[in-house]
Amino acid sequence: QVQLVESGGGLVQAGGSLRLSCAASGRTFSTFAMGWFRQAPGKEREFVASITWSGGVTYFADSVKGRFTISRDNAKNTVDLQMHSLKPEETAVYYCAARNAGSGGYPYWGQGTQVTVSS
Repeated sequence: QVQLVESGGGLVQAGGSLRLSCAASGRTFSTFAMGWFRQAPGKEREFVASITWSGGVTYFADSVKGRFTISRDNAKNTVDLQMHSLKPEETAVYYCAARNAGSGGYPYWGQGTQVTVSS
């Protein structure tokens, strides 16, 4: 098992920046690939970004490429999502998730943190 707790959400104006952090506890964090997802009201949860266990490879949704970065610190058991040039339509609950390297799904999820982008 791994427990995930997100922080850093809040209210930001359009065009602004926000940094989300996810703290992990439980099993060895460094063996897990990590991802960020978001769910806007009335919409399905969608992939935002992910990072491999070593941090060497990252993936981003096309909609956030060039504006978001993902990073991890295996010594601190944290993974961060830095978001720039935020848009009102990116208002959502942002979730941190973990999966075993090589597996397809994310069995471990945090409770989410609200990000609200005002126009």
